[in-house]
Amino acid sequence: MFKNYIKIAFRNLGKSKAFSAINIAGLAIGIGCFILIALYVMDELGFDRFNKKGERIYRISSDIKFGGAETRYPFTSDMMGQIFKKDFPEVEDYTRIYTSNGSKLIKKGNQFINEEKVGHADSTFFNIFTLPAIAGDTKTALNEPNTVVITETTAKKYFGTTNAIGKVVETNDNDKTLYKVTAVIKDIPSSSHFNFDFIFSMKNVNYGWGQIMSHNFYTYLLLKPGTDVKTFEKKSLDQYVNKYVLPEANQVMGISSMEEFERSGNKLTYSLTPMLDIHLYSGRPFELSAGGNIQYVYIFSLVAVFILLIACINFMNLTTARSANRAKEVGIRKVLGTDKKNLIAQFLSESTMMAIISTLLGIGIVFLALPLFNSVAGKSMQPGNLFTPMFILFMVVLPFIVGLISGSYPAFFLSSFKPMQVLKGKLTTGGANSGLRSGLVIFQFVTSIVLIIGTIIIYRQLNYIQSKNLGYSKEQVLIINDAYTLGKNSEAFKQEMLQQPGVVNGTLSGYLPVPSSRSDNIFSKLPQLDVKNGFSMQEWSVDYDYISTLGMKLVAGRNFSKDFGTDSSAVILNETTAKSLGYDDPLGKPVYSIYNPATTETRKYTIIGVVKDFHFESLKRDIGKLGLFLRRSTGLASFKINTANAPQIIKSAERKWKALSPQMPFNYKFLDAEFNHVYDAEQRVGKIALSFAVLAIVIACLGLFGLAAYMAEQRTKEIGIRKVLGASATSLVTMLSKDFLKLVLISSIIAFPLAWWSMRSWLQDFAYRIDISWWVFVASGVIALLIALMTVSFQAIKAAMANPVKSLRTE
Repeated sequence: MFKNYIKIAFRNLGKSKAFSAINIAGLAIGIGCFILIALYVMDELGFDRFNKKGERIYRISSDIKFGGAETRYPFTSDMMGQIFKKDFPEVEDYTRIYTSNGSKLIKKGNQFINEEKVGHADSTFFNIFTLPAIAGDTKTALNEPNTVVITETTAKKYFGTTNAIGKVVETNDNDKTLYKVTAVIKDIPSSSHFNFDFIFSMKNVNYGWGQIMSHNFYTYLLLKPGTDVKTFEKKSLDQYVNKYVLPEANQVMGISSMEEFERSGNKLTYSLTPMLDIHLYSGRPFELSAGGNIQYVYIFSLVAVFILLIACINFMNLTTARSANRAKEVGIRKVLGTDKKNLIAQFLSESTMMAIISTLLGIGIVFLALPLFNSVAGKSMQPGNLFTPMFILFMVVLPFIVGLISGSYPAFFLSSFKPMQVLKGKLTTGGANSGLRSGLVIFQFVTSIVLIIGTIIIYRQLNYIQSKNLGYSKEQVLIINDAYTLGKNSEAFKQEMLQQPGVVNGTLSGYLPVPSSRSDNIFSKLPQLDVKNGFSMQEWSVDYDYISTLGMKLVAGRNFSKDFGTDSSAVILNETTAKSLGYDDPLGKPVYSIYNPATTETRKYTIIGVVKDFHFESLKRDIGKLGLFLRRSTGLASFKINTANAPQIIKSAERKWKALSPQMPFNYKFLDAEFNHVYDAEQRVGKIALSFAVLAIVIACLGLFGLAAYMAEQRTKEIGIRKVLGASATSLVTMLSKDFLKLVLISSIIAFPLAWWSMRSWLQDFAYRIDISWWVFVASGVIALLIALMTVSFQAIKAAMANPVKSLRTE
């Protein structure tokens, strides 16, 4: 019986080639999209799950609000891990990661290479994370200072072999420190929230250890099996604050209780973040790698399901619309004794056969599209991901699910025909069946229009970010990294660059106004810090030319000047900070930095200027407090240039660099490109949304095209009679198109509020955002209407232009 079903299924596929091609193409595209998004979702959900103890690993996070500035740190003090291990029996072990400035210069041959995937870790690091060794013993690898663990790829890069135990790695920090390689590990999976090539011993970190109030370490706890995490979290964190934080806070700020601290509008709370949740749920700045977003996982999962449903709906619509073509077959088979159950099985086998063919084609689409999808989504998924046991099972089951969904209604509908009516030619395909088809078409276009609106709004928000006045000029600013490696020659390098044609201005500084590592410190209006006059502020080291090079504006006072010898004790505040101090005129007023929290030693600075607020963090956040300080800091050399001369300027800069520091790498970038990197995730979402919006419309239009072709075929004789009676081609095209266009209009009315609600929620993540304009909805509706009109009009015009003699020949 099953063999007979297959034969008939193939016979019907060949009998209606155009119908079959449209159905298979729509299903293949839909299934291909579904598999691609499934790969993306599984990759996102799979982060850090290679760790065997992953479900017991928690990172401590800090939420601090002080003096109006609120920060959500993924790190803690250097003391917190060891205190928890000592005080709480629930903690099996702990480890810390310290990244300092996030990069090191590593010597290879006679040249230094700038390596960014570097960090320092405790000796317990490999007891907590599952990172298998291929050489050496990771249990003891970081016990001693001047030791380093490297990855397999790094070992081959620097030593040409993975047998690198005992080899020496030379860095440019701390007078060219030498580190001995004590272990080589397999490359850290890309599905990890950290990805290091070099893991140096924590014992080489030059740090003021023992500062409870200073937060610079990523601290992880390994809890013992069976620990009640919620109970432990509340008990341990409250005890830590009361026993360790409050005494130091009392010494520095005179705080006697957390209630007093909070009454002043401040906050200090800690929380445990499950390691398996860090990638998708953390959303904190200064993460070890760019995180994902669980909202996007939910959104793309829904998009995948909707696109697959759109493809299934095409099958339902076209199959039920063509019901008259198979009505006599059903009638004859029923007269000959075939029961309803066998007819349903026959039609479901046909839909499943189409789904199997479509799945194979869909997998082919995935293979072809995966490199492009990786590029758009920022992923590194391989075709081999399709052949994991779980995914193979998924792809085996998928065509049967699709076949069941797409074929169930047509199967029950066709098998319900009454043989007497069918054989007398009394079958009609309108009524409830027509209403259902209309509802399914509406669903398709609602999904498509929501995707169109979402894509337009995402791109408008990104364009707003690109064009917003940031308070500084990000265009035509050349940045040369690691200028500190020039040592005393850094100022000479700057002066030589200023002599080059096309170089307008230049500055040496520690920070630039793009989100990166920051220096937050505690300041006060008074020499004695307390909760009422204290505040947290960014502390940036700059030179005399920083403000002019970056095109910032002073709204009060003056810039740093060589004419004033006291400017080393001066500060320029941004408007946000100046306003928060409450002075009518802040110029000449003092602010005090808490230089040493342990001794409450302070340094006095005099306000000499106020710079107009500029954005130095993501536009998702409000502008915070910031102060510019005149200090020698040569981490970054930045030059305002004429981009017409950019290639010559870069070549000249490299020659001068090599002349002053031949062993050090010359690396450059542009400020506007660095700014754009901040919004890589949103740009990826925009590209993915655009791609799937187009594909959803293509799939919907394939179904609409087939449906319009069939409807035109069903009304061939009616069209012929109307033409004979004098109907014009225009009136016939209008008659055939208007019903479909009504459906698109209804779809628009339903889609508009859904799209408004979802995109309004997405925009809430941005402190600075666009308003959702009415024209976006009108434009999206018009786009959908025009696409539908072009799709339907082809068949309508073809039918209207046909010779009526041919259609009426048999009457």
